[in-house]
Amino acid sequence: MTASQSASPAAELDKPKRAFRPLPVPQVDVRGFWGDRVDAVATRTAGILYDRCVEARMLEQIDPDRPSPGVVIPFHSPSPDEAATAGNEFTGSTVTTQMFWDSDWGKTIETAAYSLYRRRNDALEKKIDAVIDMYGRLQQPDGYLSSWYQRIQPGLRWTNLRDCHELYCAGHLIEGAVAYYQATGKRKLLDIMCRYADHIAETFGTEPGKKKGYCGHEEIELALVKLARVTGEQKYMDLAKYFIDQRGQQPHYFDEEARARGADPKAYHFKTYEYSQSHKPVREQDKVVGHAVRAMYLYSGMADIATEYGDDTLRAALDRLWDDLTTKNLYITGGLGPSSHNEGFTADYDLPNETAYAETCASVGLVFWASRMLGMGPHARYADMMERALYNGSISGLSLDGSLFFYENPLESRGKHNRWKWHRCPCCPPNIGRMVASIGSYFYGLSDDALAVHLYGNSTARFDIAGTQIELRQTSNYPWDGAVSITIEPEAPTTFTLHLRLPAWCRKAALKVNGEAVDLDAVTSDGYAAIRREWRKGDQVELELEMAVDRLYANPQVRQDIGRVALARGPLIYCVEETDNAGQLHRIALPRTAQIEAREQPNLLGGVVTLSAVARKEAFEDWDHGLYRTEPPAVEEAKITAVPYFAWDNRDPGEMLVWIRCAG
Repeated sequence: MTASQSASPAAELDKPKRAFRPLPVPQVDVRGFWGDRVDAVATRTAGILYDRCVEARMLEQIDPDRPSPGVVIPFHSPSPDEAATAGNEFTGSTVTTQMFWDSDWGKTIETAAYSLYRRRNDALEKKIDAVIDMYGRLQQPDGYLSSWYQRIQPGLRWTNLRDCHELYCAGHLIEGAVAYYQATGKRKLLDIMCRYADHIAETFGTEPGKKKGYCGHEEIELALVKLARVTGEQKYMDLAKYFIDQRGQQPHYFDEEARARGADPKAYHFKTYEYSQSHKPVREQDKVVGHAVRAMYLYSGMADIATEYGDDTLRAALDRLWDDLTTKNLYITGGLGPSSHNEGFTADYDLPNETAYAETCASVGLVFWASRMLGMGPHARYADMMERALYNGSISGLSLDGSLFFYENPLESRGKHNRWKWHRCPCCPPNIGRMVASIGSYFYGLSDDALAVHLYGNSTARFDIAGTQIELRQTSNYPWDGAVSITIEPEAPTTFTLHLRLPAWCRKAALKVNGEAVDLDAVTSDGYAAIRREWRKGDQVELELEMAVDRLYANPQVRQDIGRVALARGPLIYCVEETDNAGQLHRIALPRTAQIEAREQPNLLGGVVTLSAVARKEAFEDWDHGLYRTEPPAVEEAKITAVPYFAWDNRDPGEMLVWIRCAG
């Protein structure tokens, strides 16, 4: 099946004028920086995810031919405290079962799907086909499908949407089904999940006899949009809109649901519905609150619905929430959610570094949200943030070889925070795996008569405008170099607009089309240069983005970063590690006038650009055994080397620091 055929059903669904949709993964080939990461996922991560799911005994929960598995762990599995202390724990030898394991299978299937498109792997495909067969046999005649409620707690379906992840799991299985269909052409899981989505549509809604509920953990909303686009079925889009519109309405569904099962609505583990962003209707929300991953998934679904229905009321709420996140509640790495207690937000400007939770899934969710905001039109404020989260706070969660993971992504470590093999709450490994494997879908956005280039790097995109097949090839050493060359190859001359992002970090840019300079001031709007012309085979676009080293400072209300500086180059945030800088990194201070040198290091960490400078360091050799004295310590020069944050903890374990003290 060809790439265009894999996406063809979406043409049956009406697309709003000027809406931009991402290109399906099979229509974009990536090389270079992202190609290396996709290859790591395809050759290692995808298989590791399957193997570790099996080792954790997840197959036993979904296989209807086996006895029901053993120990049931609490509904809030894991609690925030359990998640925070899980560390390197791998519970595969313990016979436990989790209510969200269907979601982990869904994400693992999605990762495998895009990996199979990238690199043929008959053994892995056979294993995934077997998992899909199990779900087919498990599905009930009315379409319902939940291994937890069919195998562990039968008879309780749809009784606790607040705490138990039925719709969340359905969403991830739907996304896995869409991916597997797009990448392999196999419809079995897609058909299974369409039957389940039909059952959900018959169960939920505002019509008489239906439940007016929604999930405590958002995800189904954005999954249904994907399902609608790939099948052309408007009913799935309308169901996604229902879940968005119904959230937080009064009387509160979670209160009514608790009473129906004989529980006190106030006996809620997290005490407040802010935890699940259901404290008020979504159009009235203006503050990012609660569990960070849930928030990002909700806002992603809202953005999809705003795009598909042209809903300016949702857009207004999203812009308020965006401003609140990016001006008061976001780490410089694109990480978010500082607290392990609620895996989410606390108070404005509360951004501790060493204890930062900054869950990998949350940064992945921010990438989802930002990319969906671009569906309403190219705007650099969203694409810049998507890039920041992609290159820093998200892929830091996956080792360079694709085998080890971070759940939390702090901005400072004393050397004890290291990558782990697995986790008792294994949501992050397949989440970062599926995002990297599908990275091509984040590069471009297509409307009826325009293509937006959101991300730069070696890639080839194939798309159709006005019935004409077009190929666009990018050549670049991005993110290490800001020179981008684009070749346009339409089958016939075609008029359309090419939108090119001018990143906010770039101080100076130059653009040429077929060798002729373009006046960027005249063609740039919302951070994108728009070139409209009749494109012919072989047309060349040359974009030069100056990639200087920047010192970045935090708002003075961020108390943890007062008197500190972070280093950036292009889209990358940098950190210092003990392995390069002799430890005790808290003693380093970087003079404001220090020259910072960028240097290519092709043999370091898979090939990176490092930053080096001469800094100052308090000496302790002349300090006596006491803690305090009246004389300050001596200061000595120390050469420091910084590496990209995403690559830390891929060598010898040790200290790490993003925010470095400033010296006058």
